[in-house]
Amino acid sequence: MTAKYMMRVNVALAAMAGLGLRFFFVLKLPVTDSGDAPFYIELAWNWLKKGVYGAVVEGQLMPLDTRVPGYPAFLAAIFSVAGNSSRAAMLTQAIVDLATCFVVALIAARLAPEMSRRRVALAGLWLAALCPFTANYTAVVLTETLVTFLTALAILLLVEAEARDTANAPDFDMGAGRDARKGALSPWFLGGVVTGFGALVRPETPLLLLATGLVLAAKWWRPVNWIKLARAGVLMGVGLLLPLLPWAARNMRTLHETQFLSPRYLQMPDDFAPIGFNAWTGTWLWRFRDVYTTLWRLGSEEIPIGSIPAQAFDSPQERSRVADMLDSYNYTLTLSREQDAAFGEIARERTANHPLRTYVKIPLLRSLAMWFTPRVELLPNSSPLRPVGSEWEDDRVDFLVTLGMALLNAGYVILALAGAWMARGRPGVALLIVFVVVRTLFIASFIETPEPRYVLECFPAVLALAAQVFAGSRGGRRQLSSTGSG
Repeated sequence: MTAKYMMRVNVALAAMAGLGLRFFFVLKLPVTDSGDAPFYIELAWNWLKKGVYGAVVEGQLMPLDTRVPGYPAFLAAIFSVAGNSSRAAMLTQAIVDLATCFVVALIAARLAPEMSRRRVALAGLWLAALCPFTANYTAVVLTETLVTFLTALAILLLVEAEARDTANAPDFDMGAGRDARKGALSPWFLGGVVTGFGALVRPETPLLLLATGLVLAAKWWRPVNWIKLARAGVLMGVGLLLPLLPWAARNMRTLHETQFLSPRYLQMPDDFAPIGFNAWTGTWLWRFRDVYTTLWRLGSEEIPIGSIPAQAFDSPQERSRVADMLDSYNYTLTLSREQDAAFGEIARERTANHPLRTYVKIPLLRSLAMWFTPRVELLPNSSPLRPVGSEWEDDRVDFLVTLGMALLNAGYVILALAGAWMARGRPGVALLIVFVVVRTLFIASFIETPEPRYVLECFPAVLALAAQVFAGSRGGRRQLSSTGSG
């Protein structure tokens, strides 16, 4: 049997294994009531059947901008064929996520030395196909699968663009966004366009372009390269803006507001955002489990002072102030503007007394918590890992599942770190690393709920870097030597 035939068999096996894993999650472990899933379904169904992108507010169907329209549009397209079926949406997501695996393989191959590209692409495909963390999210009606695919596609285009410019490819026509020699659209421009569509699914997706800009600025800082830097920036910016313009025009026409993405706190009309309360939790909250007892209870359930961990208070007097406000809140289940302002004042005091805690320690702990986690939030078999003795005695199966997922997650991260080190200096590698860092720091610093799913958008980069371990050291050294001699 020829090497080409074996390669095809290997690809087919990886595809079948990947699809089988995703269908297992969808058919055996679906999650139908998680988070925003019902709201996304309502938006999609109202848009499809009533022509209104909105939801029922106080008994009346109202147009909204509280969620960007990309994912509801994806659901509406599925519902137009399969009816209001979450299962159909999940099965479609399984296919989309399998497509992401092939994009990851292409990214991995583009980063690898030429003589190792087939082997690295195959490794990337298997790593992605068997990754349970991305596969698991095909079984829930949330944005992660679709935005991860769009992010992977944008990364592929941007890595290709950087590789072309590194190899001194022909100039691009900025006016048309086309390659002057071949007439093809610039990958800088296409990367911006795909990122724009990603921003219509999750608003923070343009962080990929920010990371790209940082890498290019560091790479092309000399004046001789400023035209090249400006060209790439303009092409990416124009590409990003184009998919957002229809949404912004709709918001201006329907809601009479300038809104290219969605409100910062996703509040409904006439709602006020609990900015002070969020700022207070931002001075101490870093574990995902504390989100359940505070932020996700606000406005619907009581928040007992006993559920707040000790690190939320710097003194007994501060704890007493918070306890008084929570007692008042628990009586009405409504946080008043005055109470929110008082929480904001406590947040400012805590930050003034310990600025490094708020701006360095808590984001760092959140980053570690999001990356080094079992990622079992959607699985029925989940268990805390501590205290080890009691958890082992209570339910050994759940404990072993959680421990196994935690070790697997750590394995992916360690492989990615090793691959990044082995591939250092190759075009595209810095872009992937900076993207992971920028997105992680943004989520840890500016998003109130440090959910592990928020770094899934980084997994195409992580998986592509992990695949570099399989390139072999000889090919990597030769590639680096030839690049350095140029």
